[in-house]
Amino acid sequence: MSTAAAPDRRSRRRQQTIDEILDVSVALMETEGVAALSLSAVARRLGMQPPSLYQYFPSKLAIYDALFQRGAEQIRDAQREARDGAEPADQLSAAMNAFSRWCMANQVLTQLLFWRPIPGFEPSPEAFAPAVEGLADLKAFLQQEVDSGQLDPGATSDDGIALFTAMTAGVLSQQMANEPQATFENGRFMKLMPVVLEMFYQRYQPTRGKEK
Repeated sequence: MSTAAAPDRRSRRRQQTIDEILDVSVALMETEGVAALSLSAVARRLGMQPPSLYQYFPSKLAIYDALFQRGAEQIRDAQREARDGAEPADQLSAAMNAFSRWCMANQVLTQLLFWRPIPGFEPSPEAFAPAVEGLADLKAFLQQEVDSGQLDPGATSDDGIALFTAMTAGVLSQQMANEPQATFENGRFMKLMPVVLEMFYQRYQPTRGKEK
């Protein structure tokens, strides 16, 4: 038991330290700015020597990469949970609301995911994978809407997906840039999300059976 349990305990302790490093990094980025993250400041906050930090992350970009993955996973999961708990007609709206709520509650990670504030940072394929899965979820849902006659097939095209994400991310960016302290419920721009969804459905009204 001792030989099996010891590595497991070490793994748990290591993961706990990694999570603490990421939590502290977010806290520092909230006060100092996303691009101003300092490894020495993270180490000081955790009470460790800077060289010890390199046992967990070889560079500052590695921390950004782990945070990117964390954020992408959380957004993906929040939208899936919201969509699964909603009636079919409300699923896309529920997912949009979950996306917006998460982003307003996690503005540091939202900047990292959507604003590219770190010069030279590109997420690794592993870190970017949850974002790809999230887009696949969106496309699959829109395809369901196409199959049920609610949307034109163009909604699932590359242009359709780009339009949807640009519109929703645009509203979110305006909210965070102009009223970062507002809530999802009272944000001036957040209130436009239902309008954005309506505009998307109008743009891709089904043309099946209509004269062109």
